[in-house]
Amino acid sequence: MTFQTKRLTIPSAAEALPGRPEPIPTAERHFITGNPLKGPYPAGSERALFGLGCFWGAERKFWQLGEGIFITASGYAGGETPNPTYEEVCSGHTGHNEVVMVVYDPVVISYEKLLTTFWESHDPTQGMRQGGDRGTQYRSSIYPLDDRQQRAAEASRVGYAKALAAQGYDAITTDIRRVPEFYFAEDYHQQYLAKNPAGYCGLGGTGVSCQIGTGVAA
Repeated sequence: MTFQTKRLTIPSAAEALPGRPEPIPTAERHFITGNPLKGPYPAGSERALFGLGCFWGAERKFWQLGEGIFITASGYAGGETPNPTYEEVCSGHTGHNEVVMVVYDPVVISYEKLLTTFWESHDPTQGMRQGGDRGTQYRSSIYPLDDRQQRAAEASRVGYAKALAAQGYDAITTDIRRVPEFYFAEDYHQQYLAKNPAGYCGLGGTGVSCQIGTGVAA
């Protein structure tokens, strides 16, 4: 899934591609769980959004958590272009990055556990790339959906930054901020590595443990 782009700066709203008013087509159901990708979701469930490089491998990291995960979905967020296509995002002219949406049961699995999976599954110090994948769409990001997620994400960044520094890593470049919209990616991107087990995955963690997220929400 290596789409090489030399653009390493995020475009302004004026520079971004115009996009389209209607969502692009995507799958109706999760390939593994069979649950509806766009809902309705169970009462009491929560959503989380993470960007950690190529979303093929990133999405797999979260569905592999198993119990408590209702669906995962690949998509785009963090930019300016409404309802972008994959090709537009890869061009670097939308401002979006590749992200994973997780719908989960917080009674079974905590947001902190999702944060642990996020931090340990990639190198958050690499800026506009992840391994050999270069471009703004591969940047590390957490997009909190409420105040509690915001606080937890920021606290986890502080703790993991200390752990990384102790092992000689540079500063974390992860973007943590609210975003207005998540856009579902095309059908063929959804649960890609379940459909194509030998497919490309460029993710690689640092090997540094993140000491949060082992508990279950009260």
